[in-house]
Amino acid sequence: MPRSSATTLALPPFEGTVRRLILANVVVFFAFELMGWLTPGLTGSLLDLLQLQPFAVAHGALWQLFTYSFLNLSLLGILFGMLTLWFIGPMLEGIYGSRWLAELYFTSAIGGAAIASAISFTHILHLSQLAWAAGVGAPVFGLLIAIAVRLGDQEFLLWFTVRIKAKYLVGVYVLIDLAMLLKDSDQFNALLQLSGGVCGYLYVRFAPSRGFAFGASEQYFGLRNAFYRARRRRAARKFEVYMGKQGRKVTFDKDGRYLDPDNLRNDPGARKDPSDKRWMN
Repeated sequence: MPRSSATTLALPPFEGTVRRLILANVVVFFAFELMGWLTPGLTGSLLDLLQLQPFAVAHGALWQLFTYSFLNLSLLGILFGMLTLWFIGPMLEGIYGSRWLAELYFTSAIGGAAIASAISFTHILHLSQLAWAAGVGAPVFGLLIAIAVRLGDQEFLLWFTVRIKAKYLVGVYVLIDLAMLLKDSDQFNALLQLSGGVCGYLYVRFAPSRGFAFGASEQYFGLRNAFYRARRRRAARKFEVYMGKQGRKVTFDKDGRYLDPDNLRNDPGARKDPSDKRWMN
């Protein structure tokens, strides 16, 4: 649990992107448990189709880079994964926003899966492209790395008893995954989590402060506004030519806004009030 002042066992807020992610994972978990009880054959086929397997991804099953992260196959796995997401997610969401958190989560999930799948084809450390993995480990690990980078001095209560800073806690998790990777113990899953952490780190370091989606929308609206301003200036020039042929003179500023001739007559340096939006698109 995060701790910043007096010790408290109050739970973080259950809302926003964190709530949607947790509910999605829980619904998928119980849906597969129910299907496994009713139709075990169909459940096995769906798991083969949706879990992450590098060999299948290389042969076109690209959806597995995303779907595997919602397949939590054990009760302890989903329990600890969702509790970790619940405790650390609201901290990031409260500071950086829901969109930023969602982008970090899925960047870690999809990017980590892509990196781990590619590395498995090198056969380094006896890795195999026929290995498989599922679960929320990679995106949650990306969130943990984000906590360590952005809020490294934030204190947590490990097992509700031991106070430890976030950067040291995440360091312990990294060492555990490295040990699993080197000791042939669930290697591909350990590699997947480490890859998710790498993608989380890259996102935190290089993504816009409010996320790629917000940055892209800003660029889009900037280009759109520039386009409309150019159209307005072109229309203003054509109108000036037309009115000149009619023996009348009209004046526009460099942005295509109309300049009142009375103001120009009284004060040649006067400009139209920039807060006047009547001549702006």
